[in-house]
Amino acid sequence: MTRVLVWQWGRRGAGPRIAVELARALRLVPGTTAFLSLSTGAEILGGAEAPVCDLPVATYNGAMGLLGRLLLAPVMIVSLIRHLRRLRPDAAICAMPGPLDLLMVAALAWTGTKLLVIVHDADSHPGERAPLLMWLQRRLARRADALVALSTHVAERLRAQSLAAPGKPVFAFRHPPMSVGAPPPPPFAHEGPTRLLFFGRLLAYKGLDLLSEALPLTGGRPMEVRIVGSGPESDALAALRGQPCVTVENRWVAEEAVAGVIGWADILVLPYREASQSGAAAVALAAGRWVVATRVGGLMEQLADEPLAVLCDPDTASLAAALRDLNGTKPPPPASGAGADAAWLDLATALIGCLAPGTPGPN
Repeated sequence: MTRVLVWQWGRRGAGPRIAVELARALRLVPGTTAFLSLSTGAEILGGAEAPVCDLPVATYNGAMGLLGRLLLAPVMIVSLIRHLRRLRPDAAICAMPGPLDLLMVAALAWTGTKLLVIVHDADSHPGERAPLLMWLQRRLARRADALVALSTHVAERLRAQSLAAPGKPVFAFRHPPMSVGAPPPPPFAHEGPTRLLFFGRLLAYKGLDLLSEALPLTGGRPMEVRIVGSGPESDALAALRGQPCVTVENRWVAEEAVAGVIGWADILVLPYREASQSGAAAVALAAGRWVVATRVGGLMEQLADEPLAVLCDPDTASLAAALRDLNGTKPPPPASGAGADAAWLDLATALIGCLAPGTPGPN
């Protein structure tokens, strides 16, 4: 029996959800017992279907809260060691790096527990303002026994950064679809114009300027467009607000509201200029939504074989053509495949294989 601890101590966003999905899938792998550790402030713990959290950890709220936790680091490490001895994991998986992870690493080293880290982004994206987080992530990666990326694009960057030292394998898998609620009605089932959604952080690399330029070129068929997410105000957002049928909602979307936002849409658009992979696409695919995305970074791997995905070049004309074609035909969704649960089980099974003694890394 392999005992695995999955942890992610973010309070909001995709990190806790990924940890929950991974722990749930690991419990279905024969011969595996999985434990879950989340922040006591994680939004997902306040939902109607809150997961069982085997190791809740008080983290922080804001910069001063983070400083306070760091000042109490020795106390926190001792507490973590005590809980690890109770759970007795053979290995621990960091589902998405965060600011306090090195405290868990110190506790794992004390208990001799193998460490695997899932790295989602090997580099900071343009517009991100957290250089300390990337520095902490690289320190975490160097302490890991193995690294996992959710695209070969990210895996290659990790190798280029010399984070994959000799004897430390880097595994690359695909980001599974990610369910966040009951499946909504199929796309285009409603009356009225096509519903186009951009969902996620409103940062420069997301290509909102490309979307603003492409929308007027999509033809005469009407579309209702929503831009939903949080980020700094920009010229691109101002240009989008000035277009008819476009609504910009610059706000954080709480965990329990994500399913409703995604379910509203017929098409999710990802006009990115660069990408590692996309959590928004993972949620949209699980909800049976069409996805129009640019051929950049890890998006090509994540979406290449998806029947609901349409890929285009990262330029205005190609993006407009993809949206115009999909809006004009309004195709029914293809027959569903194995589904999100099966994809997570595949990933969990593969990760157990990564933790096996003597497992070599990919060539």
